[in-house]
Amino acid sequence: MDVAGKVIVVTGGADGIGAALCRRFAQAGAARVVVADINGAGAAAVAQAIGGEAVTLDVRDGAAIAALVADLEARFGRIDLFCSNAGVGGGDPDRNNAASATDETWQRGWEVNVMAHVHAARAVIPGMLARGEGYILNTVSAAGLLSQIGSAVYSTTKHAAIGFAESLAIAHGDGGVRVSVLCPQGVDTAMLRAGGGAAQPQNLDGVLTPDQVADSVIEGLAAEHFLILPHPIVETYMQRKTADYDRWLGGMRRLRARMAAAG
Repeated sequence: MDVAGKVIVVTGGADGIGAALCRRFAQAGAARVVVADINGAGAAAVAQAIGGEAVTLDVRDGAAIAALVADLEARFGRIDLFCSNAGVGGGDPDRNNAASATDETWQRGWEVNVMAHVHAARAVIPGMLARGEGYILNTVSAAGLLSQIGSAVYSTTKHAAIGFAESLAIAHGDGGVRVSVLCPQGVDTAMLRAGGGAAQPQNLDGVLTPDQVADSVIEGLAAEHFLILPHPIVETYMQRKTADYDRWLGGMRRLRARMAAAG
Protein backbone atom coordinates (compact mmCIF):
# COMPACT_ATOMS: atom_id res chain seq x y z
CA MET A 1 0.00 0.00 0.00
CA ASP A 2 1.04 3.52 -0.84
CA VAL A 3 -0.56 5.71 1.83
CA ALA A 4 -0.70 8.78 -0.41
CA GLY A 5 -4.29 9.80 -0.99
CA LYS A 6 -5.64 7.35 1.59
CA VAL A 7 -8.14 7.80 4.42
CA ILE A 8 -6.44 6.50 7.56
CA VAL A 9 -7.50 6.00 11.17
CA VAL A 10 -4.95 5.60 13.97
CA THR A 11 -6.07 4.65 17.47
CA GLY A 12 -3.79 5.50 20.36
CA GLY A 13 -2.69 8.40 18.18
CA ALA A 14 -2.07 11.01 20.87
CA ASP A 15 1.52 10.01 21.59
CA GLY A 16 4.26 7.43 21.10
CA ILE A 17 4.07 5.15 18.08
CA GLY A 18 0.55 6.30 17.25
CA ALA A 19 1.49 9.97 17.03
CA ALA A 20 4.55 9.09 14.93
CA LEU A 21 2.36 7.09 12.55
CA CYS A 22 -0.02 10.02 12.18
CA ARG A 23 2.84 12.39 11.39
CA ARG A 24 4.41 9.99 8.93
CA PHE A 25 1.17 9.29 7.10
CA ALA A 26 0.51 13.01 6.75
CA GLN A 27 4.03 13.57 5.43
CA ALA A 28 3.46 10.80 2.89
CA GLY A 29 0.40 12.55 1.51
CA ALA A 30 -2.53 10.77 3.13
CA ALA A 31 -5.84 12.36 2.14
CA ARG A 32 -7.10 12.30 5.74
CA VAL A 33 -5.59 11.14 9.00
CA VAL A 34 -8.01 10.60 11.88
CA VAL A 35 -6.27 10.68 15.25
CA ALA A 36 -8.28 8.68 17.80
CA ASP A 37 -7.35 8.43 21.45
CA ILE A 38 -8.92 8.26 24.89
CA ASN A 39 -6.81 11.37 25.55
CA GLY A 40 -8.89 13.77 23.50
CA ALA A 41 -6.67 16.79 24.13
CA GLY A 42 -3.59 14.87 23.02
CA ALA A 43 -5.36 13.64 19.90
CA ALA A 44 -6.43 17.19 19.09
CA ALA A 45 -2.86 18.48 19.41
CA VAL A 46 -1.52 15.85 17.01
CA ALA A 47 -4.37 16.43 14.56
CA GLN A 48 -3.83 20.18 14.58
CA ALA A 49 -0.13 19.73 13.89
CA ILE A 50 -0.70 17.52 10.85
CA GLY A 51 -3.94 18.95 9.46
CA GLY A 52 -5.96 15.90 10.43
CA GLU A 53 -8.97 15.45 12.65
CA ALA A 54 -9.25 14.24 16.21
CA VAL A 55 -11.69 11.88 17.89
CA THR A 56 -11.92 11.03 21.57
CA LEU A 57 -12.23 7.25 21.63
CA ASP A 58 -12.03 4.46 24.18
CA VAL A 59 -11.04 1.42 22.13
CA ARG A 60 -12.70 -0.87 24.67
CA ASP A 61 -16.05 0.48 23.44
CA GLY A 62 -17.02 -1.51 20.37
CA ALA A 63 -20.12 0.59 19.73
CA ALA A 64 -18.01 3.76 19.68
CA ILE A 65 -15.60 2.24 17.16
CA ALA A 66 -18.52 1.14 14.98
CA ALA A 67 -20.00 4.66 15.14
CA LEU A 68 -16.66 6.21 14.16
CA VAL A 69 -16.28 3.90 11.19
CA ALA A 70 -19.86 4.54 10.04
CA ASP A 71 -19.33 8.31 10.26
CA LEU A 72 -16.08 8.23 8.30
CA GLU A 73 -17.46 5.93 5.62
CA ALA A 74 -20.47 8.22 5.24
CA ARG A 75 -18.28 11.31 4.87
CA PHE A 76 -15.33 9.93 2.89
CA GLY A 77 -16.83 6.85 1.25
CA ARG A 78 -14.20 4.52 2.66
CA ILE A 79 -11.49 3.82 5.22
CA ASP A 80 -8.40 2.66 3.37
CA LEU A 81 -6.21 1.86 6.37
CA PHE A 82 -7.28 1.27 9.97
CA CYS A 83 -4.38 1.22 12.41
CA SER A 84 -5.49 -0.45 15.63
CA ASN A 85 -2.55 0.84 17.60
CA ALA A 86 -3.72 1.49 21.18
CA GLY A 87 -2.28 -0.84 23.80
CA VAL A 88 -1.54 -1.21 27.49
CA GLY A 89 1.44 -2.71 29.29
CA GLY A 90 2.06 -3.57 32.92
CA GLY A 91 4.33 -6.04 34.68
CA ASP A 92 3.70 -8.90 37.08
CA PRO A 93 3.18 -7.41 40.58
CA ASP A 94 5.22 -10.29 41.97
CA ARG A 95 8.10 -10.94 39.58
CA ASN A 96 8.41 -14.43 41.09
CA ASN A 97 4.82 -15.37 40.27
CA ALA A 98 3.63 -15.19 36.66
CA ALA A 99 0.01 -15.51 37.83
CA SER A 100 0.16 -12.58 40.27
CA ALA A 101 -1.68 -9.93 38.24
CA THR A 102 -5.22 -9.16 39.34
CA ASP A 103 -8.32 -10.14 37.43
CA GLU A 104 -8.86 -6.45 36.68
CA THR A 105 -5.41 -6.19 35.10
CA TRP A 106 -6.06 -9.28 32.99
CA GLN A 107 -9.42 -7.90 31.88
CA ARG A 108 -7.97 -4.51 30.93
CA GLY A 109 -5.19 -6.18 28.96
CA TRP A 110 -7.69 -8.38 27.16
CA GLU A 111 -10.02 -5.51 26.31
CA VAL A 112 -7.34 -3.14 24.99
CA ASN A 113 -4.72 -5.50 23.54
CA VAL A 114 -7.10 -8.00 21.95
CA MET A 115 -10.74 -6.99 21.81
CA ALA A 116 -9.98 -3.51 20.47
CA HIS A 117 -8.60 -5.24 17.36
CA VAL A 118 -11.73 -7.36 17.15
CA HIS A 119 -14.02 -4.32 17.48
CA ALA A 120 -12.08 -2.49 14.75
CA ALA A 121 -12.10 -5.42 12.34
CA ARG A 122 -15.79 -6.06 12.95
CA ALA A 123 -16.51 -2.45 11.99
CA VAL A 124 -14.26 -2.00 8.94
CA ILE A 125 -14.26 -5.40 7.24
CA PRO A 126 -17.75 -5.23 5.70
CA GLY A 127 -16.91 -2.00 3.86
CA MET A 128 -13.51 -3.25 2.81
CA LEU A 129 -14.93 -6.49 1.46
CA ALA A 130 -17.66 -4.60 -0.41
CA ARG A 131 -15.00 -2.47 -2.11
CA GLY A 132 -12.65 -5.42 -2.61
CA GLU A 133 -9.80 -3.62 -0.89
CA GLY A 134 -8.62 -2.26 2.45
CA TYR A 135 -5.83 -2.58 4.96
CA ILE A 136 -5.71 -3.32 8.68
CA LEU A 137 -2.54 -2.66 10.68
CA ASN A 138 -2.56 -3.96 14.23
CA THR A 139 0.19 -2.81 16.56
CA VAL A 140 1.15 -5.84 18.62
CA SER A 141 4.71 -6.37 19.90
CA ALA A 142 7.62 -8.74 19.59
CA ALA A 143 6.20 -10.08 22.87
CA GLY A 144 3.39 -11.62 20.82
CA LEU A 145 5.89 -13.61 18.77
CA LEU A 146 8.38 -14.34 21.55
CA SER A 147 7.50 -13.36 25.11
CA GLN A 148 8.16 -10.61 27.62
CA ILE A 149 9.90 -11.52 30.83
CA GLY A 150 8.06 -10.22 33.86
CA SER A 151 4.72 -9.46 32.19
CA ALA A 152 2.45 -12.44 31.72
CA VAL A 153 -0.59 -10.29 30.92
CA TYR A 154 1.22 -8.40 28.19
CA SER A 155 2.78 -11.51 26.66
CA THR A 156 -0.43 -13.52 26.72
CA THR A 157 -2.67 -10.83 25.25
CA LYS A 158 -0.13 -9.98 22.56
CA HIS A 159 0.05 -13.66 21.57
CA ALA A 160 -3.74 -13.61 21.27
CA ALA A 161 -3.54 -10.48 19.12
CA ILE A 162 -1.19 -12.27 16.72
CA GLY A 163 -3.61 -15.18 16.50
CA PHE A 164 -6.51 -12.89 15.65
CA ALA A 165 -4.52 -11.05 12.99
CA GLU A 166 -3.57 -14.37 11.40
CA SER A 167 -7.26 -15.28 11.29
CA LEU A 168 -8.07 -11.99 9.58
CA ALA A 169 -5.36 -12.50 6.97
CA ILE A 170 -6.43 -16.08 6.27
CA ALA A 171 -10.16 -15.36 6.11
CA HIS A 172 -10.11 -12.09 4.18
CA GLY A 173 -6.90 -11.93 2.16
CA ASP A 174 -8.60 -13.32 -0.92
CA GLY A 175 -11.28 -10.67 -0.52
CA GLY A 176 -8.75 -7.87 -0.90
CA VAL A 177 -8.21 -7.09 2.79
CA ARG A 178 -4.53 -6.95 3.64
CA VAL A 179 -3.36 -7.34 7.21
CA SER A 180 -0.08 -6.47 8.91
CA VAL A 181 1.09 -6.68 12.50
CA LEU A 182 3.64 -4.24 13.85
CA CYS A 183 5.94 -6.08 16.28
CA PRO A 184 8.78 -3.95 17.64
CA GLN A 185 10.91 -4.63 20.67
CA GLY A 186 11.95 -1.59 22.74
CA VAL A 187 10.56 1.76 21.62
CA ASP A 188 11.07 5.04 23.46
CA THR A 189 7.49 5.60 24.62
CA ALA A 190 5.70 6.37 27.86
CA MET A 191 4.93 2.65 28.19
CA LEU A 192 8.63 1.78 28.09
CA ARG A 193 9.52 4.47 30.61
CA ALA A 194 6.74 3.36 32.96
CA GLY A 195 8.10 -0.19 32.77
CA GLY A 196 11.56 0.79 33.97
CA GLY A 197 13.16 2.38 30.93
CA ALA A 198 15.82 0.89 28.69
CA ALA A 199 17.19 -1.55 31.29
CA GLN A 200 14.66 -4.24 30.41
CA PRO A 201 15.17 -7.54 28.56
CA GLN A 202 12.99 -6.47 25.62
CA ASN A 203 15.34 -3.52 25.07
CA LEU A 204 18.62 -5.42 24.80
CA ASP A 205 18.70 -5.05 21.02
CA GLY A 206 18.36 -1.28 21.17
CA VAL A 207 15.56 1.18 21.78
CA LEU A 208 14.11 2.81 18.66
CA THR A 209 12.37 6.14 18.42
CA PRO A 210 8.68 6.16 17.46
CA ASP A 211 9.64 7.91 14.23
CA GLN A 212 12.00 5.06 13.32
CA VAL A 213 9.15 2.62 13.90
CA ALA A 214 6.87 4.72 11.69
CA ASP A 215 9.44 4.56 8.89
CA SER A 216 9.44 0.76 9.21
CA VAL A 217 5.66 0.81 8.92
CA ILE A 218 5.77 2.78 5.68
CA GLU A 219 8.22 0.23 4.27
CA GLY A 220 6.20 -2.73 5.54
CA LEU A 221 2.92 -1.41 4.15
CA ALA A 222 4.55 -0.75 0.78
CA ALA A 223 5.74 -4.37 0.66
CA GLU A 224 2.47 -5.63 2.24
CA HIS A 225 4.33 -7.87 4.67
CA PHE A 226 2.24 -9.51 7.39
CA LEU A 227 5.08 -9.13 9.90
CA ILE A 228 6.53 -5.64 10.23
CA LEU A 229 9.65 -5.99 12.38
CA PRO A 230 11.44 -2.71 13.17
CA HIS A 231 14.02 -4.85 15.01
CA PRO A 232 14.93 -7.42 12.31
CA ILE A 233 16.65 -9.69 14.86
CA VAL A 234 13.17 -10.72 16.04
CA GLU A 235 12.88 -12.98 12.99
CA THR A 236 16.04 -14.83 14.05
CA TYR A 237 14.69 -15.25 17.57
CA MET A 238 11.45 -16.65 16.14
CA GLN A 239 13.40 -19.17 14.10
CA ARG A 240 15.36 -20.27 17.16
CA LYS A 241 12.16 -20.60 19.17
CA THR A 242 10.42 -22.81 16.64
CA ALA A 243 13.55 -24.85 15.90
CA ASP A 244 13.94 -25.99 19.51
CA TYR A 245 11.24 -24.75 21.87
CA ASP A 246 12.74 -26.32 25.01
CA ARG A 247 16.15 -24.84 24.32
CA TRP A 248 14.56 -21.43 23.72
CA LEU A 249 12.67 -21.62 27.02
CA GLY A 250 15.89 -22.50 28.79
CA GLY A 251 17.59 -19.51 27.24
CA MET A 252 14.76 -17.26 28.37
CA ARG A 253 15.07 -18.57 31.91
CA ARG A 254 18.78 -17.79 31.87
CA LEU A 255 18.06 -14.30 30.55
CA ARG A 256 15.48 -13.78 33.31
CA ALA A 257 18.05 -14.83 35.91
CA ARG A 258 20.68 -12.46 34.51
CA MET A 259 18.27 -9.55 34.51
CA ALA A 260 17.17 -10.31 38.06
CA ALA A 261 20.79 -10.46 39.22
CA ALA A 262 21.51 -7.13 37.57
CA GLY A 263 18.70 -5.56 39.59
